[in-house]
Amino acid sequence: MIVKSAEFICSNTQISKLPPPVKAEYAFIGRSNVGKSSLINMLAGKKGLAKTSQTPGKTQLINHFLINDNWYIVDLPGYGYARASKSKKADWSKFIHTYLDKRESLQCVMVLIDSRLEPQKIDIEFCNWLGEKGLSFVLVFTKADKQSSIKTDQNIAKFRKALLATFEEVPQHFLTSAETQLGHDEVLAFISKINQQFTIPEINF
Repeated sequence: MIVKSAEFICSNTQISKLPPPVKAEYAFIGRSNVGKSSLINMLAGKKGLAKTSQTPGKTQLINHFLINDNWYIVDLPGYGYARASKSKKADWSKFIHTYLDKRESLQCVMVLIDSRLEPQKIDIEFCNWLGEKGLSFVLVFTKADKQSSIKTDQNIAKFRKALLATFEEVPQHFLTSAETQLGHDEVLAFISKINQQFTIPEINF
């Protein structure tokens, strides 16, 4: 897939104000500081599309980016915020979970994992929640350029093994780097394949 256009459409805190669910959507989510904005910009081929920040948990809204006038990258708030009140965390959690569970045009959740880290409990728990809800997801390991490929492979193997404690089989995974463009073609090819089979869902208004 060649990305010819990528544009910011809207930011929302209310599910009711999201764009009509008539185009395929791919939700990008992960722990704060996992490199989500950088990855989205790399895939879209547009620096500054998603705002990067040195402050973890900066994304507090559901952001829709329209790609090729055909499908959406949906930038979701990160989980595991360093600085947020309990009530705000609860609000964000409910908001995110409602979107993931109820959005008719959501095709796949792209769960971003920092490839430099050993399996994190919060990532495993989120994957288990997706599994319990029967939601389609893949693993996207980020920041592959930050360490040796041997260490990266070891961490990926540990994560996959941790998921096998609750999953019969581990979802597909991609290895990416916003710096080197690693994984760019593979992730977009995956999305393109799903887009070809997308049909507009029947909505009961």
